[in-house]
Amino acid sequence: MKRKARFAVVAVVIAALVVSAFLTRSCFERDLSLAAERAAQGSLVAATRCGPIEYQQAGEGTPLLMIHGSGGGHDQGMDWARPLVRHGVRVIAVSRFGYLRTPRPADASPEAQADAHVCLLDALGVQRAAVVGVSAGAPSAMQTAIRHPDRVSALALIVPIAYKPGDVADSALPVSDRKDALLLRLLGSDFLFWAGLHIARDQVIRHVLATPPELVAAAGAAERTRVDELAERILPVSLRAAGLRDDTRLGKSLRAYALQSVQVPTLVVSARDDGFGTYAAAQYTASQISRARFVGFETGGHLLVGHDEAVRIEIVQLLARAVQH
Repeated sequence: MKRKARFAVVAVVIAALVVSAFLTRSCFERDLSLAAERAAQGSLVAATRCGPIEYQQAGEGTPLLMIHGSGGGHDQGMDWARPLVRHGVRVIAVSRFGYLRTPRPADASPEAQADAHVCLLDALGVQRAAVVGVSAGAPSAMQTAIRHPDRVSALALIVPIAYKPGDVADSALPVSDRKDALLLRLLGSDFLFWAGLHIARDQVIRHVLATPPELVAAAGAAERTRVDELAERILPVSLRAAGLRDDTRLGKSLRAYALQSVQVPTLVVSARDDGFGTYAAAQYTASQISRARFVGFETGGHLLVGHDEAVRIEIVQLLARAVQH
C-alpha cells in the first residue's frame, strides 16, 4: 500500500510538472507573439542608398530624427518621442543597424550609422532635422552632427553612452566583462529574458535597464507603467540581438569625438544614479560643445524615472532655440 501511495505521489508530481511546463510554454509563446506584433506596428522600410532602413513616422511639423537605445528599435524610439507630436513635431523613429528589420552591414560603426541616418532623411525628402539620441543611440547622433552639420538643426543626447577621459571620475562602477557576458546571454534568448521579467523583474530593471527598482516602486502609476512597458517591449530580443552585441562592444571602446565642431543648440541629459554611469560622460560631453545645455538629475536611473515629461519640455525648448539659430 505504501509503495502504491509513493507511486501515486510521484505520478501526481510528474503530471504537475508536465502541466506547468505546458502552461509556461503556452504563456511564453503567446507573449512572444504579441511582442512581435507590437514591434511590427507602424513599421516601414525605406530603400535608401545606404541599404534598407526601418522606420516609422508620426505627426507633422519640425522634423525630428529619433535614435533609440540598446534593446530598442523604431518602436522604442516612437514610444519615447510620440508625445512630442502635440508640439508640432514630425517624429521619424529609426531602427539602427542590427535591430528588427534594419540589417547589420559589414561596417556598423557610429560613423556608418550616422551616414545611414542621413540616407534615410534623403529618402524621406527631409533636408534638415533635429536629432535625438538616447543611450547607445547617442554615438551615431553625435556623429551625424559632426559629419553632416548642414543636416542637423539641433542635437539632444539623453543618458548618452559617451566617451570621457580617464581623469574624469566615474559616476558609477564600470560594467565588468563578466556582467556584460551574462547580460548578453540573457538578452540573446527570448525565453530567458521573458522568464527574467516574470521571475526577477526587479533585477532586470536594475541590471538591464540600469535603474534602481525601488525608485520605480515609489513612482506614480504612470511611471511604473512606462517602465514595465519599456521592459516588456525589449521582446523579441532575438530580433535585436545583433544590435545589442554591437552596442556592448561599442561601450567598451568609446573614443573622443570632434565635439568642438558641433555648432547647433544641444541638450545633454543624465541622472547621477544611472547604473550605466552616463552622468560623468554626459557632463563632459556637454562641456565640449559650445552651445550645449546640461541637465542633470540626482535620481532617475537610466530611464530617468520621474523626469520623463521634464525632458520632453527641455526638447521642445531646444527646438524653439534651433528656430532662432
